[in-house]
Amino acid sequence: MTIVLIVLTITVVLFVWGKPRPDVTALCATTTLLLCGIITPKEALAPFSSTAIIMMVGLFVVGAGIMRTGLAAMISRKLMSYAKGSQLKLYIIVVLVTACIGALVSNTGTVAMMLPIVAGMATMSGTRPALLMMPLAFAASMGGTLTLIGTPPNIVVNEALVDAGMESFGFFGFTLPGIIALTVGAIALYPLMRLFFGKSKKQDDDTTQQTTSLQQLVKEYGIMQSVHRFQVADGSDSIGKTIGELELRSRYGVSILELRRATGKQPRLLRNVHQMVASAATILRAGDTLYILGHDEDLKRMAGECGFAPMVRTEGIEFYEIGVAECLIKPNSDYDNMRLRKSGLREKYHVNVLGIHRGKEYILDNLPDVRLQTGDVLLVQGQWQNIALLDKREHDIVVLGQPEAQREKVTLNYKAPVAAVIMVAMVIAMVVGGDVIAPVTAVIIAALLMVLTGCLRSPDVAYKSIGWESIVLLGAMMPMSTAMQNTGISQAVADTMVNTLGQASPFLLLAGIFFTTNILSLFISNSATAVLMTPITMGVAASMGISPMPLLMGVAVGASLTFATPVATPPNAMVMHAGGYTFADYLKVGLPLQLILGIVMVLVLPLIFPF
Repeated sequence: MTIVLIVLTITVVLFVWGKPRPDVTALCATTTLLLCGIITPKEALAPFSSTAIIMMVGLFVVGAGIMRTGLAAMISRKLMSYAKGSQLKLYIIVVLVTACIGALVSNTGTVAMMLPIVAGMATMSGTRPALLMMPLAFAASMGGTLTLIGTPPNIVVNEALVDAGMESFGFFGFTLPGIIALTVGAIALYPLMRLFFGKSKKQDDDTTQQTTSLQQLVKEYGIMQSVHRFQVADGSDSIGKTIGELELRSRYGVSILELRRATGKQPRLLRNVHQMVASAATILRAGDTLYILGHDEDLKRMAGECGFAPMVRTEGIEFYEIGVAECLIKPNSDYDNMRLRKSGLREKYHVNVLGIHRGKEYILDNLPDVRLQTGDVLLVQGQWQNIALLDKREHDIVVLGQPEAQREKVTLNYKAPVAAVIMVAMVIAMVVGGDVIAPVTAVIIAALLMVLTGCLRSPDVAYKSIGWESIVLLGAMMPMSTAMQNTGISQAVADTMVNTLGQASPFLLLAGIFFTTNILSLFISNSATAVLMTPITMGVAASMGISPMPLLMGVAVGASLTFATPVATPPNAMVMHAGGYTFADYLKVGLPLQLILGIVMVLVLPLIFPF
């Protein structure tokens, strides 16, 4: 018992200090307990195969799918329209939406679903993620107190009542205390967040900058003013012909930059858009969308003679399989003074040169005849892998930026409906699946579908989307719970506090039960805490001759409203990296919030459920 307390104390101190990293500290604590023989290797490794950890891994992948398809941005824009630029309204929307979802879905699932959406809202509004991520996690936990299925402790205490032959709390029996907790928590949390994380300011988000830089490049070169979209109309004479046969450049002075083709005959929801660089051998089909660079008069004449139907112009170019990058001509390059048409870049690497940046000048017209010079920067367009190949094999050209990294961050907007269906189906399965499909199974299936349907470009993207630091931190701290139970610490603390306070008054007993449960839940899972505290609470209530309902409700809400550490709940751990928080941040914000909610619950619960 002494060793466990020493290890726990040192771990907490290191967490607050912030060195080493929290996940490394947690691993050190588990290793110490293992070497001291307090836990077995099986107990040390068991958490990494637990339902909670597997769900977190899967939900990170699902969240990545929601983000990478642009679905998160779409929902964020919709929610942002209600905020109307107000930081307070934005906060309220995040808390209310998250809490409502958390009432029906596990808090882990709720945070995974909302995390990319809230990240998008922070980006769009210029709000620091730190101001929204902690409210997101806390609101998910507070929302869980609203219904019977919102959080495991609710189910545990309800089963205890039923087993004792008493009336069940019912599905909405937790709603009134939950609403009070949510209201008080939301009101108290807002000034705490403003106090410790300051006023909102524009965030310097690398991901956002890298994603938008592609559009910025296109705007910088002024490409969009000359790019028009056309569709190969049904019955067009161009159908079945190759682009080379049409001789568009020689006849009209225009160039096809790319071609997009919806493949298969699936319904729109499941369609795939194939994006390709147009080559002379490409055969046109009806319905193909062409992005063509040229002057208005030339384009109009071409459309009429070739049977191309003009389409609505877009504000920017969408980058799916095709991207753009800048390439610098190195000194003493073989390309110096060579005409672009003789460079062979298109033939060797299948890339188009859209423009040339020379000094302060941007050259867009008659590019094939332009002589390249040392120091020229070429804006090239092509398949992402071909741009990367150019960077790898071409010694006379330096590709600026990281094409493969850029590719991974491109949003596949046309896959947003697929991601939405997967997300909704997962939520429905988690809410009503029951014995048919376990929540963790629903999450695994959803994560797999995000990869198989192309919402995520590849399994590599899925692996990279997982917050491994959060996974290791939570998994490595779970054996501490086992150690506290193996050595009798949890039972001793619970028995001592409850039995001592039980001799005084029901109100003090309720306070003791709530805060004992609250504190234990910081270090062991809230489900385990509820299982531990419920029989003790039932026994004390029976011996005092009072109703166990207010005391059991104290166990339920006390186990759920834990905010003072990042390892108290999976949601707390999930937002730690996204919000840029330290262990001390949770103490500064979460501990006062826990105290405020504890006092309110102790005063309110006897009014709703009399002793």
